[in-house]
Amino acid sequence: MIRIAIVEDDEELRKFLEEAIQSCRDFFLEGSYSSAEEYKRNFHRFSDLNVAIMDINLPGISGIQCIEELKPKNKGIQYLVCTIFEDSIHLFNALCAGATGYILKSAGEEEIIKAVKDIHAGGSPMSPQIARMVVTSFPLKKTDQDAVGGLSKRELELLELLAAGYRYKEIADKLFLSIETVRSYIRDIYSKLHVHSRTEALNKLYNR
Repeated sequence: MIRIAIVEDDEELRKFLEEAIQSCRDFFLEGSYSSAEEYKRNFHRFSDLNVAIMDINLPGISGIQCIEELKPKNKGIQYLVCTIFEDSIHLFNALCAGATGYILKSAGEEEIIKAVKDIHAGGSPMSPQIARMVVTSFPLKKTDQDAVGGLSKRELELLELLAAGYRYKEIADKLFLSIETVRSYIRDIYSKLHVHSRTEALNKLYNR
């Protein structure tokens, strides 16, 4: 019996996931929650929990923050991210936080059931679109390594904040800079890395 928890703020989707889990005789629904905070309040009860299906974009604490905080407290729980986000930044951040599977909310009932079984069996299930993204990721060329190595400590700090999802104004406030200064730094970073967007810059920084 695979014991499962669901963390999803969209009520309609949460009900769909509940029904999918309850339709399988090998599954037991341990709990279903609309926020990471609610899941955290019940975390002490999860000594036998096997899989948590976790949304990323939750009210309050994000799914990625929740996984990052709770995964070390119970490494036996496998986190299956179920999200609308189909980009390398969210994928990378979720996997770094401790997620071991990543599927899209467009997945059907059969795909969800298979993903839960796979992750419990030691696999790392991913939606086809996400798997394709991983397969097409290549190591940095030496020229990219040299470019990243040429960034200053402040420029790397800005990139880290961009990776964490901060907006320019938030970065400016955090580093006590003006927005124009932040924009100037970003332009210099893009020029040094020979890129034209945040995603391209982070791909080089994180060797994706």
